[in-house]
Amino acid sequence: MTTAVFDPVAKSDSPFWQEIGVASRGPRLYAQIEKGLPFKTFKTLSTMTGINQQDLSEIVAIASATLQRRNKAGRFSKDESDRIYRLAHLLDSAIELFEGDRDAAKRWISKPIRGLGGARPVDMIGTYAQSEAVFDLIGRLEHGVFS
Repeated sequence: MTTAVFDPVAKSDSPFWQEIGVASRGPRLYAQIEKGLPFKTFKTLSTMTGINQQDLSEIVAIASATLQRRNKAGRFSKDESDRIYRLAHLLDSAIELFEGDRDAAKRWISKPIRGLGGARPVDMIGTYAQSEAVFDLIGRLEHGVFS
């Protein structure tokens, strides 16, 4: 007997998540990260952010030689996939913050932000703690809380 897993997000992912080919949350996302995200997702994020693949690999802490191997293999490791997911989540959250304006979101994630101690949001996805600070700031900005 197989047990069905309820995943309310699986059928309602936004066009952003459909475009990059990743579930936004839930069991599908967990399975995708465990298996390793496809290299195509990385390429799509590079295009969406306007950041070339070499610079993007540095942002997600993947050495250039490793990036070449992942390109050939077609898939990233679990840890690499987790960092790539954080980048996607950051971009999606910034797009929501700017009410769908992708260009404004791309500019915002790539410039130093006073609320992050002068760091660029895109440079703060390497660790969970840093990415939480970025998402906390986005939440405060969405609710008009600036201190």
